[in-house]
Amino acid sequence: MQNMIKREIVINASKENIYAAIANPELVVKWFPDTLEGEYRSGHQAIFGFGTDCRNRIYVVEARPYDYFAYRWVPGADSFVGDVLNVPNTLVEFTIEQETTDLCKITLLESGFDQLPSEVIKSAVEQNSSGWDFMLGRFENYLKAI
Repeated sequence: MQNMIKREIVINASKENIYAAIANPELVVKWFPDTLEGEYRSGHQAIFGFGTDCRNRIYVVEARPYDYFAYRWVPGADSFVGDVLNVPNTLVEFTIEQETTDLCKITLLESGFDQLPSEVIKSAVEQNSSGWDFMLGRFENYLKAI
């Protein structure tokens, strides 16, 4: 059973711009969720909106400029707006590392799939694996355009 999804990309962008694209509520909606409601900062829960029917609450675990941003959410749910911390969830982590003067490496790690109900693990891993591939493509395109 796969317990994590890991993706790495290297891009010509500053750590500050990369972090802002992940952690700033006005910028994250340019590449990831369509909408964001609530407080998008450490220790708070916010809601990501995808399309017209899907809303998913997240809990921001840590926001450490300009190196790290992490949140918990419930994968495999078409919509979940309850308390993320009271149900099985996964941890999504973005780590930003300076590679050279002009390049940064972004590592996305989503872990904890083994904590989900057994009947949703496989589909959650598959859905999020392809979802992260798509979203990180959007992320790269966004960063290249700024």
